[in-house]
Amino acid sequence: MASSSPSHFPATAHVGTPSEWVQRFVHLLPPQARVLDVACGHGRHATYLAGLGHQVTGIDRNLDALAQLPAGVQAVHADMENAPWPLPEQQFDAVVVTNYLWRALWPQILASVRADGVLIYETFGLGNEAYGKPSRPDFLLAPGELLQVCADWHIVAYEHGLRSQPARVVQRIVAIRPQPTPHAPAPLAAAWLLAPITLSDI
Repeated sequence: MASSSPSHFPATAHVGTPSEWVQRFVHLLPPQARVLDVACGHGRHATYLAGLGHQVTGIDRNLDALAQLPAGVQAVHADMENAPWPLPEQQFDAVVVTNYLWRALWPQILASVRADGVLIYETFGLGNEAYGKPSRPDFLLAPGELLQVCADWHIVAYEHGLRSQPARVVQRIVAIRPQPTPHAPAPLAAAWLLAPITLSDI
């Protein structure tokens, strides 16, 4: 069951350094953007983004972690893997996901990005099993998997490879959701050709 509350939680002194990938592409967000941080944990990215003046919503199933979010961040408590998506019909200027993979959520994550909005995604890839956890294929992205997921989007950047300090294999993408393509009306000639002809029409 999902619950949401405006943030009145105390900020912690240290929640971890934001991902270099997120920092590199945060300039793509408009001022005071509405941002969704999926599986936000203790809020290293929610805290960073809120500090830049963005309106951040963080989802996680860990109430203790949500209690560390700073004031101004909306906390949503939800078990995303065993319950319905907690924010149906809501869209954001940006969605950020790091160190989390649950493939069944792809439709909900993508649908949460508005047209011209940004998806910033970074998690572990195949090959990471040589360096530590996660090591199960269920939690590792196959080479090119994020490109396939975002096949119809504008790809700003994509990487899959070994990172250091600590050693790990990471796959990450930044993609912009395109505007929907308007459906052109059927040509009049085509409509005429499809119309039935009777003897009274001759």
